[in-house]
Amino acid sequence: MEIPIKELSHWLTAERLAVALRVGFLLLIALPVLLAASNGATRLVGKHFNAQRGMVVGKLLRYAGVILIALLVFNQLGFSLAPLLGAAGIIGLALAFASQTSVSNVISGLFLIAERPFEVGDVIAVGGVTGVVLSIDTLSVKLRTFDNRYVRLPNETLIKSEIVNNTRFPVRRVDLNIGVSYREDLPRVRELLTEIARDNPLCLMEPAPAIVINGFGDSSIDFLFGVWVAKENYLDLKNSIQEDLKRRFGEAGIEIPYPQLTVHTVSAPDRTGLGR
Repeated sequence: MEIPIKELSHWLTAERLAVALRVGFLLLIALPVLLAASNGATRLVGKHFNAQRGMVVGKLLRYAGVILIALLVFNQLGFSLAPLLGAAGIIGLALAFASQTSVSNVISGLFLIAERPFEVGDVIAVGGVTGVVLSIDTLSVKLRTFDNRYVRLPNETLIKSEIVNNTRFPVRRVDLNIGVSYREDLPRVRELLTEIARDNPLCLMEPAPAIVINGFGDSSIDFLFGVWVAKENYLDLKNSIQEDLKRRFGEAGIEIPYPQLTVHTVSAPDRTGLGR
């Protein structure tokens, strides 16, 4: 069906053409510029502060900009904003009552951002789950475990749980429990442990290694051997220091005993008088 030229020219007035151009500008130019600016703000703030703050600033800028552009588009199309805002308020109130869990997660997320118990890139343990923090979002925190699984934890759960941040500080201590035979010379064992720590290139000597006698076990005298390491070398040192212990103890003839059980048998007395 063809539209007559006269009717098309009557509909396409200068005012409507101006409105169409303004709406097109908002959708085709202002919106992409907003998205590019929010991504740039995320990178800039993340570079000068941390990735967590960069993500928060970028999302706030993006959400606020999209809402502003949507309001301007509705205004250009002739919609009155007062009824629209009133309806949005009523709908928002209804959604708030219907989604109390989501609201609780949003509030918990604000507490996490303010308190900063961890940041993007930290290794945390929560409720038996350990992983690298990928993002801290409005409703949840995303983790990647060391066996490459994706875990989503609601913010409310994190606020109520005990969180262990394994990478908050630049150095960590590797604690090893070592048992030696009761016949070993304890000062010699302590000296050898100090040498093992000193000879390992990943081990830090400041703070000094901790060498503590924990107690007397069933089959051994138990030592706590704690060595300090930069957090990025934690796993490498944990493996290499145990290999060093096994090798150096073997070379020095120091026995690492395994649990043993000695059973003593006693003959029962002969009460019959007949002998055996």
